[in-house]
Amino acid sequence: MADEVRPLFWNDGGLQVLDQRLLPYAVRHIQCSSPEDVAAAIKAMNVRGAPAIGVAAAFGMAMAIEETSKASEAGIRSRIDHAAALLLESRPTAVNLRWAVERMQSRAAALMASGGMDPARLRAQLISEAALILDEDIAGNRRIGQFGQQLLPSNSTVLTHCNAGALATAGYGTALGVVRAARDAGKHISVFADETRPFLQGARLTTWELQQEGIDVTLITDSTAGSFFQKGTFDAVIVGADRIAANGDTANKIGTFTLAVLADAHGVPFYVAAPWSTIDPRCKSGADIPIEERSAEEVTHTTGQDAEGTMHTVRTAPEGIHALHPAFDVTPARLITAIITDRGVLRPPFRISE
Repeated sequence: MADEVRPLFWNDGGLQVLDQRLLPYAVRHIQCSSPEDVAAAIKAMNVRGAPAIGVAAAFGMAMAIEETSKASEAGIRSRIDHAAALLLESRPTAVNLRWAVERMQSRAAALMASGGMDPARLRAQLISEAALILDEDIAGNRRIGQFGQQLLPSNSTVLTHCNAGALATAGYGTALGVVRAARDAGKHISVFADETRPFLQGARLTTWELQQEGIDVTLITDSTAGSFFQKGTFDAVIVGADRIAANGDTANKIGTFTLAVLADAHGVPFYVAAPWSTIDPRCKSGADIPIEERSAEEVTHTTGQDAEGTMHTVRTAPEGIHALHPAFDVTPARLITAIITDRGVLRPPFRISE
């Protein structure tokens, strides 16, 4: 994607994140200058997608180090611990966030143990580590794309859910990375995107991203997928993931499990595309994965733009109605045809370790 719509990048001493709440109506970056800023952006879903929030959290950890010669060792350690706790609380389901925070904690500890207590130098080295995580994510996504595109026929119609493209990562994408790689390999690929209620990541983000890339995309409502399965429309379903348990059970955006059941019932391969950092060997099964419960207001209201370009939030349900909003569901490993990672394609039975 063009530089001006990069999901996130480091610039002028701060992390620039593309405000995805405004897409597709406006392309605007916001600057995060502290761990608090990053945690707030993650929680509000200004930046979203498991790999992307992991990268953002890495830069948030680096910004925990204040460039002042007056900082004591105890003060630096306290600030790092505070930043880690703050970032880990921002969104509980995506394990990439924890993975990135723990990697940055380990790097900081190693630097301090070797005598790197100068705050300015320590901050610079941690920023370099975060930048490395960003670069590794893009390179890993490209490998996912190459492994995954080999699974698609030369002429394919793919169904995807939520957004697992460049916007959800440091760049290129996981599920949509497979689509990009297939297109670049000369295959004819069409994509159907579920709208992904209630936050509409499919309608707002996936369609916009594929449109930017010139890839054929058709938007459908979440409730429409079954009828297209009956018609034999889809050659594959490809989704991303927020956490994969050791047995292959996979947490992804709410509604993913429904598509996996439909794919299984109609003999359509169901693929999960995710970097290795999304795998959590500490989780034995999907039952161990925490599921984030988001605000009911995201269900009872919707946001859009009027003809003058002004954003409005509109109530769509009666006042006082009770609403539940689990942000993710878990797809059992038995419904997953393969997990496409940056290390290769995993097939059942899944027994994943470090």
